[in-house]
Amino acid sequence: MSKMVPLPTNSIIPERDLDKIPVLETRHLGIDFGGLTAVDEFNLTIGRTEIAGLIGPNGAGKTTVFNLLTKVYQPTRGTILLDGKETSGMSTVQVNQAGIARTFQNIRLFSSLTVEENVKIGLHNQVKYRTVNGLLRLPSYWKQEKIAHERALELLSIFNMEDLAEHRAGSLPYGAQRRLEIVRALATNPSLLLLDEPAAGMNPSETAELMENITKIRDTFQIAIMLIEHDMNLVMGICEGICVLNYGRIIAKGTADEIKRNPVVIEAYLGKKKEG
Repeated sequence: MSKMVPLPTNSIIPERDLDKIPVLETRHLGIDFGGLTAVDEFNLTIGRTEIAGLIGPNGAGKTTVFNLLTKVYQPTRGTILLDGKETSGMSTVQVNQAGIARTFQNIRLFSSLTVEENVKIGLHNQVKYRTVNGLLRLPSYWKQEKIAHERALELLSIFNMEDLAEHRAGSLPYGAQRRLEIVRALATNPSLLLLDEPAAGMNPSETAELMENITKIRDTFQIAIMLIEHDMNLVMGICEGICVLNYGRIIAKGTADEIKRNPVVIEAYLGKKKEG
């Protein structure tokens, strides 16, 4: 892990990312639902190749933050900068095209399609052919199909899943479906990958393998990864910067060692029994 360096904005990023524009910066981000404030004053910076963690008790607002970053929800206030550019006014699709991909707590695969077809859906930003070429099966269509097939298998090989390409996605074991969802998100060619509880439902050996693969993905693609996770061994084992949320507000930011020792965090989260 790279040394974490403080910024003037009261954030920290890996030393290796200091000479690059942060992949993500949020300023005073917040959202209200009716009279209820769900997230408030969310200020965070993520370095271009950082593995970051977002933790907190159930109901703290973690998934709401992901929904704000991906424009499932439009913020009530504040600014989101992706690669230094504001995302205000963007739709979910536009944010994905601009570089943010995500997975969900509840797996959202196309169960009746094959593993390869699920990955190809993620490749839609990169595979270009006109509708008429597809309808008439012109040579340009088959050329793009060949490119998509090879790219899908290449991405599946990250998790050694290329042999499952023709299997129906819904027939895969739970852990493999989780991995497939990550591959499909990677297919959109993101600069920031958001993983919402990627270890949920995994056994210890699958979780250990996931930790290795998250680091491998970061190193291979040179992208940033931010994850929401209740498995503290995973978070403390691979996350460089960790942000702790409680009742929609950040209560602590720091390295794993700093977060472990923070008395406010221990009281709010780590000292409690694991929830859910």
